[in-house]
Amino acid sequence: MSVSGVLGWLNIRGADVHVELPDEVYCGLETLVTVRLVNSRHFLPSFLLKVNVLGGVSAFDLVSSGNDQKQSFVHRFDERGEFTVTGGTISSPFPINFFVRSRLAPLSCRFTVFPAPLVSSLPGGDDRLSGQGALTATTKGFDGDLAKITDYSGADPLRLVHWRLTARHGELKVKEFSASAQTPVMLDVLTLPGKNIEEVLSRAVYLVNRLMRSNRPVGLKLGGRQVAPACSRTHRLRLLSELARYGKS
Repeated sequence: MSVSGVLGWLNIRGADVHVELPDEVYCGLETLVTVRLVNSRHFLPSFLLKVNVLGGVSAFDLVSSGNDQKQSFVHRFDERGEFTVTGGTISSPFPINFFVRSRLAPLSCRFTVFPAPLVSSLPGGDDRLSGQGALTATTKGFDGDLAKITDYSGADPLRLVHWRLTARHGELKVKEFSASAQTPVMLDVLTLPGKNIEEVLSRAVYLVNRLMRSNRPVGLKLGGRQVAPACSRTHRLRLLSELARYGKS
C-alpha cells in the first residue's frame, strides 16, 4: 500500500492542466471546451488520469513524459459576462485501481460569455440588413478586414508595411484591407425592443453580427458608453464584449 500510494501521488503530481475556449462563447449555446493535459515530468509517463473542469470530465489513458494531449467536451454557459476558471481537479486510480487519488489543478482561464443572439431587425425597417441587400467589399481600403499581402506600390502608407514578411522576402510587403462597403450604423442598444434587458442585449448581439458580417461598420450607444463605428473582427468582438459586460459589476 505504501508503494502504491507513492506511485499514485507521483502519477498525478507532474500533470498540468490548461483550458482553451473559442473566441466567441454565447450564453445558452453549446460551446466546445478543450482540456490540454501536459506531463511536465522528464522521464515518467502519466497513466489513467481524469480532469474535471466546468463539470466536464476528460479522460487520458497515457500521456508520455514531456508531451501533452487534448480532450474536448461540450458545455453550456447559463449567464453572460466575464468569467475566470481558477481550478479543476486531477484524479487517478493508478496503479492498482484500489484507491483514487486526486488534487486541485490551478488554472487561470479568463473568457467572456456573450448574450445569446436573438433575431431582430433594425429600427425603422432598414432593408439593407437582409441578405438580399447586403454588400460585399471588393475595393481596397484601410478599415475593413485583412484581405491579402501585396508588394509595396510606392503609394501605400508606411503603417501598412508588414515588416516581418518584408524581412523574410527582402522586399517591402504591405497589408491590404477591404474597404467598408456600406453606410455605418450606430446602434442605440437601449432603444431596441424587448421584454427585458437580456432580450434587448440579445437583439443587439444579432444585429452586430449580421451587419458586420455583411461588411457594414457598426458602433454602439450603450448607457453612458459610446463606441465609434468600425468594421473588423477585432471591433466586432469588442462590441460583443461591451454587451456582455453591461450591468455586470
